Amino acid sequence: MAQAFKAFLKLPTTKVGILTAIVFQLIFTVVWMTGYSGMTDRVDRLNIAIVNEDQALGGTIVDQLKQNLPVGVKTDMSLADAQDMLQQRKVQMIVQIPSDFSSKAKSQDTASIHYFVNESNPVMIKNMMTSIADGITSSVNKQAVTNGMAGVLASQAKLPEAAAQNAASALSQRVVSDVQSVNTVQGMNNQMVPMMMVLASYVGAMIMGQNFQISSKAMGARFGRWPRMAVRLIVTAASSVVVSLVGTSLVAAFGGQMAHGFIALWAFQALFLLTFMFVAQMFLFLFDMAGMLFNILVLSVQLVSSGAMMPRELLPDFYQAIGRIFPATYAVEGLMDTLFGGTGVGQSALALTLIFLAALALIVISTALRRDKAPVSPVVAAAEA
Repeated sequence: MAQAFKAFLKLPTTKVGILTAIVFQLIFTVVWMTGYSGMTDRVDRLNIAIVNEDQALGGTIVDQLKQNLPVGVKTDMSLADAQDMLQQRKVQMIVQIPSDFSSKAKSQDTASIHYFVNESNPVMIKNMMTSIADGITSSVNKQAVTNGMAGVLASQAKLPEAAAQNAASALSQRVVSDVQSVNTVQGMNNQMVPMMMVLASYVGAMIMGQNFQISSKAMGARFGRWPRMAVRLIVTAASSVVVSLVGTSLVAAFGGQMAHGFIALWAFQALFLLTFMFVAQMFLFLFDMAGMLFNILVLSVQLVSSGAMMPRELLPDFYQAIGRIFPATYAVEGLMDTLFGGTGVGQSALALTLIFLAALALIVISTALRRDKAPVSPVVAAAEA
């Protein structure tokens, strides 16, 4: 047993396995702890759009919201313009003050503030915006009660006590929230689909690339670098179509939400999966098996910077910048549009295509710089067999 123990520890694969486990702990801890540090201090990077259609109290309300809200405020736009920005995720919520707000707040009617929230975002966005909407309604309600009560007492100061009590009761709640969700997400299971698909796709691409690298090296004595590269990339491209079909089919089988249909989701997953596969194999072409360490690092960075779990607007500047380089960011944005609804995947698809072409270029360059082993003739190979 002791000799077997020593022999096992001497094997390079054993040492690499232990080192990989340690590297996983190191990379994920450093990246996640620095990536999510201070997120609550950057809430002001989120934005809401205020559409004021009321010419009386509306201006005062907008001024107060600008001063008191913890997020950025965009004003002076129509509802249609604000809805376009909401779809593009340039704002996280729309606050609409309707034209009849002041008249209803001063009468016996209940005034409403309309809120529009795009659920095709990390779940944290919906929770934060709903909380902000409640705070806005509560603040405006207090102001409306004060103004309404003052008006009633000024005009009806001689009312009997019972009538005054009825008036006070009617003024207890002058403003209510009317929250309308855009691109509604049907349940937490659907909310987690973008992160699940990105995580499964990149980890699968990593493991597949590792095995393809071993297979390619095993063929090194019989085939040149160019045939091996060509076959490897062709098999990779074909695999992306098959694997994405399996992934999309499973999402559909478990009742996954597909705002743009099965074919659209399959096509987009095939694109970002192909990009993931080429990026993962790019590191292996460049650094051989040591490229797996780069893949582990890239996986961790992408999970933090892609916006699959937390809003990218709340991340440190470094992670926001690096997220624009790697494909997971565009995979998440496109998946949210494809699964839940949005402006479409055109920009995301273009970014993924550019990253794919860059990875392909680096693969070709690294292959050109590598030397072939001396090939073994079929006669010699047969004799050795």
